[in-house]
Amino acid sequence: MKLRRGLLRIVMLWAVIGGAAYAQNPDFDHLSTGFALDGAHSSVSCEGCHANANFTATRSSCESCHSDGGTVRASAKPPGHVLTSGECSDCHITSSWSIVPYMDHSAVSGSCVTCHNGIRSTGKSPNHLVSGDQCDDCHNSAAWVPAVFDHANVFGNCASCHNGNTATGKNVTHVQTTNVCEDCHSTTLWSPATRVDHSQVLGTCGSCHDGLVATGKTVNHIQSSDTCDDCHTTTAWAPAFFDHSGIVDGCGNCHNGSTATGKNAGHISSGNNCEDCHSTAAWLPANFDHQNIASNCGSCHNGVDATGKNAGHIQTTDTCEDCHTTNVWAPALMVDHTQVLGTCGSCHDGTTAVGKDATHILSSETCDSCHTTLTWTPAAVDHNDVIGTCGSCHNGTVATGKHPAHITSGDNCDDCHTTVAWTPANFDHVNISGNCSNCHNGVDATGKHPAHIQSTNVCEDCHNVNAWTPATTVDHTQVLGTCGSCHDGVTATGKHPTHITSGNNCDDCHTTVAWTPAFFDHTTVADNCFSCHNGTDATGKHSNHVQTTNVCEDCHSTIAWSPVTTVDHTQVLGSCSNCHNGSTATGMNAGHFLTPAECDSCHNTVSWSPSDFAHTTLSYEPLNHAGNLQCTACHQNNNPTVVYPFPAFQPDCAACHSNDYKSGPHKKHENPDRTYTASELRDCTGACHVYTDSSLTTIKERRPGPEHRISNNGF
Repeated sequence: MKLRRGLLRIVMLWAVIGGAAYAQNPDFDHLSTGFALDGAHSSVSCEGCHANANFTATRSSCESCHSDGGTVRASAKPPGHVLTSGECSDCHITSSWSIVPYMDHSAVSGSCVTCHNGIRSTGKSPNHLVSGDQCDDCHNSAAWVPAVFDHANVFGNCASCHNGNTATGKNVTHVQTTNVCEDCHSTTLWSPATRVDHSQVLGTCGSCHDGLVATGKTVNHIQSSDTCDDCHTTTAWAPAFFDHSGIVDGCGNCHNGSTATGKNAGHISSGNNCEDCHSTAAWLPANFDHQNIASNCGSCHNGVDATGKNAGHIQTTDTCEDCHTTNVWAPALMVDHTQVLGTCGSCHDGTTAVGKDATHILSSETCDSCHTTLTWTPAAVDHNDVIGTCGSCHNGTVATGKHPAHITSGDNCDDCHTTVAWTPANFDHVNISGNCSNCHNGVDATGKHPAHIQSTNVCEDCHNVNAWTPATTVDHTQVLGTCGSCHDGVTATGKHPTHITSGNNCDDCHTTVAWTPAFFDHTTVADNCFSCHNGTDATGKHSNHVQTTNVCEDCHSTIAWSPVTTVDHTQVLGSCSNCHNGSTATGMNAGHFLTPAECDSCHNTVSWSPSDFAHTTLSYEPLNHAGNLQCTACHQNNNPTVVYPFPAFQPDCAACHSNDYKSGPHKKHENPDRTYTASELRDCTGACHVYTDSSLTTIKERRPGPEHRISNNGF
């Protein structure tokens, strides 16, 4: 704002200095005076501002023109304009009066409400809290919100402002209280109230705690009047306590169901002297002290003074205490049958007392023939009082019948059992003259079950009369079908997991006497081994078998796979080392010559030794030395590498025998006389002619060789 005013003063200075120049020059640049003719000023004639052609005394401030009574006729502030200073540019621009792009509240005179009254400018919204018109008590000129009222400087109590006029006061549903707001509310927020100071609450508890204004009695509250403070305090609802110490009348005067809780609908028959059983501490537990009762129970429990026998009570004497206790009627501690009148059936008829249930066995009504007065069960059944046959009771419904694993039989239990005990049961087969299947046919008695092996009906060939299982023996002459029809691993023992691969004709190898020893007679087999031993019909070559053809018989015998009787190498496929690797078959021993060559370079399939290696890459055979050299004489490291004493001459004789060479006997030529060097005669078995001269063109003496032989002991 100070910058804007400074610019206006510069404009005024330029108006004084440049006025004369402008009057003499109509094309004068007005901006050079420091006052730009923009907006609405650009269309105003010169004399509109420079009255009487006075260019030097014109001021540049807004109010110098825009005011009433001046020499310049320009629009002035209307009568309803807000109270402000005369600096129009604090709020307006030169384009238009009505466009107010900003409001500089520092230029406004008077209070906020002179403008913010809802007519000239935005006022309080309809839902604004009740307050005075001093906007700046809560708001600032930067923005309406957030608004905050600083209570720190307020010295009066809350109600001095919060009276419903100056600021928000108590609403119509507010509880009846004094006007000391601060005892419940804080200056931060009306609700929730931080606490309720009941010393400021007017009226009785019930005037607020009616379930509407404030929490009232819950639905499960005991019957009581609405005077809450008879039991509760203003500190907390619970624990609640009623002081009975000042009560001089009997309990029933209040506990009549109206003034206070009375006897509920399920209360036992009794007088109205509550205190006979209850205490002022709590209704429950209730206890009547029978210790001071001198007479018997029936003197009170006669249905008038106290609860007596109900209509459905069993027929007994009136000595209640023989069955009941003073703690509780039911359940009865016990029934003293000496106090019961009549026979067992007079009570135990299913109505008065428990009677025979629907599944009770057919019997007479003389309960005590089987039961005692101590307990129903266990009952000792006197079969003399049982009506009907065994099966009429022992059918699995009325009484225990045949269990699921019982042998197939008729329903005449007493054919095998007695009334003394179910077991042991015994059927006497001594007098049976027919064979087993005459009875054991699945109808008259247990027969063969569905999973029984296929056989004839001569049971006794395998079973005995003492027990079905285990079968004493299996007579295979009575078995029908092939071996595999039973020996399939389900009906009877089958081939175990390690059984050799084979067909299912067990009797090709086994007998009915025993599984082992098993033997297959190969004498009648006309085809070769592989026609059966192909891994399907019978055991074939396993996965780590040496690579061979399928002519098994060239190595194996019909007696046993291993050990093999011989190895026919003509049937072996691949190189020697495929087998002779020290794992599949014998390989090179620890001292063997170290070589990558195949075994058949030295050995043959007839035997390992003697070996017959030949040095085919040399012009001579080192093994022919007269000295019968060992391999290590040349191959010192026991491998193909030869360490020559004179390696420059390898592979000729001089490589080893250079030190043995004598030049004297080895004349080369005359004129002048010269001898051969060891290098020239490195192959001791070659020719060494004598020439006439050094041109070596004319032979004087021929020595065609070979002069030396490796088979000779000396040169």
